[in-house]
Amino acid sequence: MSEIQKALVVHAEEAERIDLPDGGGFRLLADARHTGGALGANRLSLAEGAAGARSHFHALSTELFHVLDGVMRFTLDGVTTTVAAGGLVSVPPGTPHSFGAAPGSAAELLVVLAPGVDRFGYFRSLGRIRHGQESFDDLLAEQGRYDVHSL
Repeated sequence: MSEIQKALVVHAEEAERIDLPDGGGFRLLADARHTGGALGANRLSLAEGAAGARSHFHALSTELFHVLDGVMRFTLDGVTTTVAAGGLVSVPPGTPHSFGAAPGSAAELLVVLAPGVDRFGYFRSLGRIRHGQESFDDLLAEQGRYDVHSL
C-alpha cells in the first residue's frame, strides 16, 4: 500500500527566496519531495526585458507557466510568441523552449513541473551563477539530476 500524500500549504513568507542581481528572483514553493513526486512549483519574477532561461528541454516532465503579471516571450520548438498576464503555456516533455520577460515589460510567473523533480538545488545554483559565484558549466554536469537539458 502506498503512503497517502498530505496536503501541502506554503505561505508566501515561508517560501525560500533566491534573489537575482537585476531585481528579479525565485520563490521556491514546492519540490517533488514535498508532493510525493507529483509536481514542483516556483514563482519567478523577471525584471524588465530580462532573460528567464536559455533554450532547454525536460525529458521527463511537462512544464507549465502561468503568467501572473506583465508580458512574457516564449520560444517553443523554434516559434516565438508573447503571452500576457492571465495566459498559460504548457510545454510537453522533449520540447525545446526558452523564455524571458518581453522587451519593455517585467513579469511574474507561476512555474509548475509535473511530474516533479527535486530542483530547488538547481534554482540555488542559478542564483549563484547570476551573481557570478559559479559558472554555468558547473551546472551542465547536473542536467540529468534536474531534468534540465541545455541546447
